[in-house]
Amino acid sequence: MLSKDGGRFDLPIALGILAATGQIPDDRLNDYEFAGELALTGELRPIRGALAMTYRAVNSGRAFILPQANAAEAALVEDATVYAAQSLLQVAAHLTRRNLIAPFVSQPQAIHPHYPDMREVKGQTQAKRALEIAAAGGHSVMMGPPGTGKSMLAARFPGILPQMTEAEALQSAALQSLDGNFDVAKWKTRPYRAPHHTASGVALVGGGSNPRPGEISMALHGVLFLDELPEFDRSVLEVLREPMESGRITISRAARRADFPAQFQLIAAMNPCPCGYHGHFNGKCRCTPDHISRYRSKISGPLLDRIDIQIEVPAVPQDDLLNKADGETSADLQARVEIARQRQLARQDKANAQLSVTEIDALCTPDEQGVALLQQAISRLNLSARAYHRVLKVARTIADPEGDKGISTKHIAEAVQYRRLNL
Repeated sequence: MLSKDGGRFDLPIALGILAATGQIPDDRLNDYEFAGELALTGELRPIRGALAMTYRAVNSGRAFILPQANAAEAALVEDATVYAAQSLLQVAAHLTRRNLIAPFVSQPQAIHPHYPDMREVKGQTQAKRALEIAAAGGHSVMMGPPGTGKSMLAARFPGILPQMTEAEALQSAALQSLDGNFDVAKWKTRPYRAPHHTASGVALVGGGSNPRPGEISMALHGVLFLDELPEFDRSVLEVLREPMESGRITISRAARRADFPAQFQLIAAMNPCPCGYHGHFNGKCRCTPDHISRYRSKISGPLLDRIDIQIEVPAVPQDDLLNKADGETSADLQARVEIARQRQLARQDKANAQLSVTEIDALCTPDEQGVALLQQAISRLNLSARAYHRVLKVARTIADPEGDKGISTKHIAEAVQYRRLNL
């Protein structure tokens, strides 16, 4: 006996009853998959997860009959045969061949993702440079301190990421569909998730008695922005460590186990102390060393070690604030990011951030001067083995837009600079 979860099984259950009682023939039921919630009037209401269920129908070689409201998103799946129905009566008439439903034909739409423009952020040239590198190689980023435009930069980060491929768009849309938040008008728009710091571990990674995806999965092929990082419970943040490495999250419960994808780019922001003004020239900070130590200890060393780029976003000079924004647009940055990412895909069929240790040894070997500089950095900054490999991957990304096949001293020097956030 299986419990009925949600209303999506209403239509197949009703059709099963009609077939069992001889009211409709059962010889055609195996040609279709069905989903839909039934109102008391027999009207079909929209359901969650239509896109994911269409994948299953295509893989099984069946057509899919579902509510009219879900037809447009289901038709996004390549080779899917979709029938949009408005009521149980209409489905029954189709199965008895009294009144056939025509296959749903989606209208081609020229949908262009819209993101806030990076040009709106005044100044912060160094921070924009770091974000461009992060976008090109798929690297995670940590930013600080407060009041310097970190949230604005993070919100504009999706706009400089490479354009989504068809496969990435479908995978991301399928997750959004499970949550009931997918909008066809946002097709190929990279997700941007920014949960509040009161979010629980279940909200972040997924879970529940019937496991559902969390924020890290809903950010698939997009951005997860965690503002005020130390304000999150430490136990909540620690659950990020495994999916940041593996790109997947496994939720195990007594009744079942679920695997969800978790390929996202983490953008995090934190302050140097609870009030945010430690070390600031205005001298406002009144936090004690004990307060500061407890505040920073919420971010564990292993988690911080997994963040590739750690930068300080300085206060914007008064002149920059008063002047009109005239920096590079998101389109300018994205053009360079696309070039770098295409070189990575041609070389290793993945972004640099996903390189294994063996691949790092083969593809990220610096020259002699670069090796010497890296040895000094390891000694002076006490870099771990993980941090060492991440510096090499970032250096590889820095070299890619320039078309350099090797990694030189300047690439290593810039990559090391991105590991020196003073927090």
